[in-house]
Amino acid sequence: MTDTVPSPKPAEGKTSVRLLTVPADRAGQRLDNFLLGQLKGAPRSLVYKLVRSGQVRVNGGRAKAERKLEEGDEVRIPPVRLTEEGDKAGPPAAFMKRLEDAIVYEDDRLLALNKPSGVASHGGSGISFGAIETLRALRPGKTLELVHRLDRDTSGLLIVAKKRSALSELQALLREDHGSGIRKRYLTLLVGRMPDGTMTVDAPLHVGLRQGGERHVQVNAIGKQSISHFSVLERKGGHSYCEVRIETGRTHQIRVHAQHLGHPVAGDDKYGDPDVNKRLRDQIGLKRLFLHAASLEFSLDAGKTPYLLNAPLADELTEVLNRLG
Repeated sequence: MTDTVPSPKPAEGKTSVRLLTVPADRAGQRLDNFLLGQLKGAPRSLVYKLVRSGQVRVNGGRAKAERKLEEGDEVRIPPVRLTEEGDKAGPPAAFMKRLEDAIVYEDDRLLALNKPSGVASHGGSGISFGAIETLRALRPGKTLELVHRLDRDTSGLLIVAKKRSALSELQALLREDHGSGIRKRYLTLLVGRMPDGTMTVDAPLHVGLRQGGERHVQVNAIGKQSISHFSVLERKGGHSYCEVRIETGRTHQIRVHAQHLGHPVAGDDKYGDPDVNKRLRDQIGLKRLFLHAASLEFSLDAGKTPYLLNAPLADELTEVLNRLG
């Protein structure tokens, strides 16, 4: 028998094979996100393993995790064992309270979180609970889907859709060329003295993998077009407190473009200057990446409903600026 509506949380223990027909309100959803919605409590790593091994099938054939599903597609979900302990365990209460306090905007279509640094957008790779899993625990039974992602070490605005229609419209805005759909503004501290005015970096970025599977991004002609605009707001202790507006949303874009300029992001342990980072940590107390997603501006309903969302700079970053003088 084939289900035509996403099934509720599977029972503890081992489930049987399920064949689900993708309903209209799930059209356009990625396969991995569809599976995470079906296998409540399953870690993201398990979902990817099921897809890679071919145990998950779409219309009888293998499919990639990023495949966009269409209405009427038939998805085979294999038996999955979810331990009783893992199924019942939720995010720690203190962590849930921390994220609840970090919600800066909410209406019937979307939720905006001022994500703390160190919190992953989603679980996986040894992380039990990311922002989205914790928000789902705070809003049990509600549909919540990440619209985009932030690096784990980056703080600031993370948008979550509460309706499929809002998710589809926001993701369409993100795909628009040269940032016309969603205007993104970041705040960062760059090492050294940046020139006055606005410096635009138009440099293609390519995502590679280092030994061990760690992602590493570099400027490379074979990469995707990436455009960032850096403007100095203040000089701080020989460094540059900047606003960054990005037209594209590539992995680690601001961090790699800043490195390309010769002024890496302060506190960046992947693309930054280790000696400067150590000095800032020891003398000023900067213990994290100084990069914050400060505002997002966009319109829904074909431009009829404008949004301007803001997330205040994290207290620890404000303190760093004050100590720099």
